[in-house]
Amino acid sequence: MINAECRVSKWMLVAGAAGFMAVGAGVHALAQQPPVPGGIVIQRDAEIAKEEPGTHNGGGQTVGYSFFKDVPNLSLVFRKRAFKPGSGVGHHLQKEDEIYYVLSGRGTMTLDGKTVDITPGTAVLTRPGSSHSLKQVGSEDLVVLINYQVEPRK
Repeated sequence: MINAECRVSKWMLVAGAAGFMAVGAGVHALAQQPPVPGGIVIQRDAEIAKEEPGTHNGGGQTVGYSFFKDVPNLSLVFRKRAFKPGSGVGHHLQKEDEIYYVLSGRGTMTLDGKTVDITPGTAVLTRPGSSHSLKQVGSEDLVVLINYQVEPRK
């Protein structure tokens, strides 16, 4: 009886391994298929740079880079903004998750009433219901990436 059970168990192990290898081969074949055309958009700073006032009545002058803003069905906003000396983002209530990432320069952010310094390498997540403002400080432009989600544009 033990030998029969061993033979059945070995058969099940071999069958299971063969099935796993077949699934793995299928996944590998899918991974090697070419991507669907039209799935990539490339933009460069120089193509989309636009001089704009500080957002949310923050004052001063900035250069905004609204990447992919005209791409249909995209729910992610991806921006870069260079804040000139003295410019900023005015105080406002946050309605969606928003991420700021500092590339260069220095600034201060007031987050729910508390002021913090932001420098290169600093990432800040503001959540719905919180409030914040941002001010460029120093002589160098404050350059940040800003990301948040929106309803996709059709």
